[in-house]
Amino acid sequence: MAGRVPLLYSPLNRVRTMNKPKKAAHKSDPEITENRKAYHDYFIEERLEAGLVLQGWEVKSLRAGKVQIRDCYVMLKDGEAWLFGALINPLQTASTHIHPEATRTRKLLLHSEEIARLVGAIERKGYSAIALSLYWKNGRAKCQIGLAKGKKQHDKRDAEKDRDWQRDKQRLMRHR
Repeated sequence: MAGRVPLLYSPLNRVRTMNKPKKAAHKSDPEITENRKAYHDYFIEERLEAGLVLQGWEVKSLRAGKVQIRDCYVMLKDGEAWLFGALINPLQTASTHIHPEATRTRKLLLHSEEIARLVGAIERKGYSAIALSLYWKNGRAKCQIGLAKGKKQHDKRDAEKDRDWQRDKQRLMRHR
């Protein structure tokens, strides 16, 4: 019996477990909200990514999707970027000892070179800095900032005509 493995540890008598599917990681949509009005009112020239300085209740509200950035813009003050007009509604389950302010200004986290580029474009070239979207990246809330020039009324009408024509063209091609 020397050299034999006892039956208890034999590979043939191994206890087989059923292959259980692994638990799916919590994958939610990284997009929190998008400022669609910005694409209608502005020509977006350049995009930047900025971090947000948030309080705990604001993060919970972002995860619940209770945010609106329609009338949101970025202001540069003392070498720092600030987000004005973002409406983050507090949840009903927010703590009672915190008095949340839904439209407070929030600091944006950018590198100094990016802030200098924003200052140059806004002050010298006449661009506006607006928030385009909020999204999650590696568990952190990010804001996409767009350097934009305002559209005139005729530009908006032209864009709407082009959009309608593309839709009609697709409809005609589908029914052929």
